Amino acid sequence: MSTEPHLPPGGASTLPLPPMAWNAWGDPALAKPLTDEIAALVRGLLEISPSDAAPIAAGDVRLKPSRLSGVHLRGLAGIVGEEHVSTLDGDRLPRAGGKSTPDLLRRRSSEPQDAPDGVVVPGSEGEIAELLTFCTRQRIAVVPFGGGTSVVGGLDPVRGEFAAVVSLDLRRFDVLHSLDEVSGEAELGAGVTGPRAEELLAARGFELGHYPQSFRFATIGGFAATRSSGQDSAGHGRFDDMVQGLRVITPSGVLDLGRGPASAAGPDLRQVFLGSEGALGVITRVRVRVHPLPDVKRYEAWSFPDFATGAAALRAVAQQGTGPTVLRLSDETETGVNLAMTAKIGAPQAVSGALAITVFEGSEAATAARQQLTRAVLTEAGGTSLGEEPARAWEHGRFGAPYLRDALLDGGALCETLETATSWSNLEDLRTAVTAALQTALRATGSTSLVMCHISHVYATGASLYFTVLGAQRGDAVEQWRSVKTAAGDAILGHGGTITHHHAVGTDHKPWMREEIGDLGAAVLRAVKGAVDPAGILNPGKLIP
Repeated sequence: MSTEPHLPPGGASTLPLPPMAWNAWGDPALAKPLTDEIAALVRGLLEISPSDAAPIAAGDVRLKPSRLSGVHLRGLAGIVGEEHVSTLDGDRLPRAGGKSTPDLLRRRSSEPQDAPDGVVVPGSEGEIAELLTFCTRQRIAVVPFGGGTSVVGGLDPVRGEFAAVVSLDLRRFDVLHSLDEVSGEAELGAGVTGPRAEELLAARGFELGHYPQSFRFATIGGFAATRSSGQDSAGHGRFDDMVQGLRVITPSGVLDLGRGPASAAGPDLRQVFLGSEGALGVITRVRVRVHPLPDVKRYEAWSFPDFATGAAALRAVAQQGTGPTVLRLSDETETGVNLAMTAKIGAPQAVSGALAITVFEGSEAATAARQQLTRAVLTEAGGTSLGEEPARAWEHGRFGAPYLRDALLDGGALCETLETATSWSNLEDLRTAVTAALQTALRATGSTSLVMCHISHVYATGASLYFTVLGAQRGDAVEQWRSVKTAAGDAILGHGGTITHHHAVGTDHKPWMREEIGDLGAAVLRAVKGAVDPAGILNPGKLIP
């Protein structure tokens, strides 16, 4: 298969690279190696031995050869320019997948790895439309790429029946198009990262306030395409709550969706493309609700005797609407582990109980009033105030947990997260069932386990459950995790939960989608796919059962 002389396979990168490490989470400068003390604790707990295996270097990774032909490359370069197309391994490897534990384990393999056959970086909506037309004609699959933070296989370069697959990088869509200060709306390009969005808005006195754990690297388009939910969701809502409108380029044409704050003009088509994971179209612009920068922030942590008592307290806060911006609860295990790992929480009540975090943002008077109301509810529900420090410590480290996972994987541990949501009345039953499924599945692989859980997002009618799972790598760790994930997914659907609250579907959750939405729901999704992407080139193998 031929390539053009100016686009040779292999070699160094010529395109701007994603800011995340190719084989780990985030910025390598922020990596957190385990201390000797913590490493010894983990080895003893999980019964693992230190590994002497050296990590594979990027230059030693073998990618499967690009399947783009000379005709393909000339056509792509003719649309976006030669300088915005590459088949170099140095450009393909960072876009070979997301940042799930299986993704990172595969990056460590010395076997030939899957990667997109090429990378294209368009600079206009017209170029995207042309690319989709060309790729439809040439039978080239297209995987939209934002920040590269998917943890569910949403960026896997699935070729399927297609001649090749390319990564369509949206980094050049990185501007604030407009800010309506009167209405409190901003229109942002899909390639704007979370920090850049806040920087652009802060210069005008506004804030988006969407802070998922992927905040530092994920993009506005990615937030919309995955129905992201940030840590400030108790106050600002999920990202799909913030979206007022969006523009989507599809192989069949362009959609501009959202004409007002509310409408009765039939079903809301915005909701079709929010959470569509690049399988129905390429989101290029998103119009979102924004708010003025807060005058003050107030922090308070709480201890509860156990998770059930804490969950009941959070339910009371959510249903009475007392208004914290952040409201979350760690179970007893997670509280104890966090204490051991950080040694920052000095209150002894937190050690044997469940730790809750509250943060309030806004004006001086409004935050004081909301904190007082929330404090009364939590006290009545059995909580004990721990003051500001634990809440401030949580905020300081809230984006750092994935770096710890990297260090654990290096040490021979298996570490991953998964999440779900359910009603308040079913919360404890679901938590118990999923925890038991994880423990049993890991035991079947010959590993001990540690399962932690927290409530990360609350609603009047229910809440999400976010699990962190630790075990020992045994045999093929990718297959080991697959068996554990299957057990957890079956338990979630079998006990009244949703297969995903905010991580999205990708390839990992696709096996449960038919059970989640039913046969008719799957047929509806396929019908929409057929209307906007008749050839099926957009992110194949994801989302649609």
